[in-house]
Amino acid sequence: MKYPRLLSLALLCLLPALAMAAPDLPGVTASQTARGTQYSMNLQLLALMTTLTLLPSLLLMMTAFVRIVIVLSILRQALGTGQTPPNMVIVGLSLFLTLFVMSPVLDTVFQTAVAPFMNQGMSFDKALSLAEKPIRAFMLNQTREDDIAMFMEIARNKPWAAPRTCLSPPWCRPS
Repeated sequence: MKYPRLLSLALLCLLPALAMAAPDLPGVTASQTARGTQYSMNLQLLALMTTLTLLPSLLLMMTAFVRIVIVLSILRQALGTGQTPPNMVIVGLSLFLTLFVMSPVLDTVFQTAVAPFMNQGMSFDKALSLAEKPIRAFMLNQTREDDIAMFMEIARNKPWAAPRTCLSPPWCRPS
């Protein structure tokens, strides 16, 4: 073949014509139903892909993962082992320990929000608000009140007071 680049360029120019011949894709729609708002499959897929993209940052922000990694790294330095175990092993151990530490919270979220939502018993908005409560309680119990008050002062918000009751006893501090 004498002109492979010219043939490749010609095929590349035909690609837009092939795309125009494709059948129409369904649009992005949202409709109201008796159970709440129903979104089109395209919008649901977009939400799923966005959630999967943000999952690592959610793991870092809403769990004890960072604390566990730091403790294991300090332990490795204290033992004087250099780079043994490697960072990947420490991250793997931290993931499993995070799941272990967070299992009561995740069980509560599953029982109160995810299972009723999957069984078509409640709307997504209500399930999200119910799932937020145990996670918020866990995070508040892992943060010192002085730190929260300092950040509220920096943000020039009203003074912060710790909640008096805990939502779920397994991960609450004793009063």
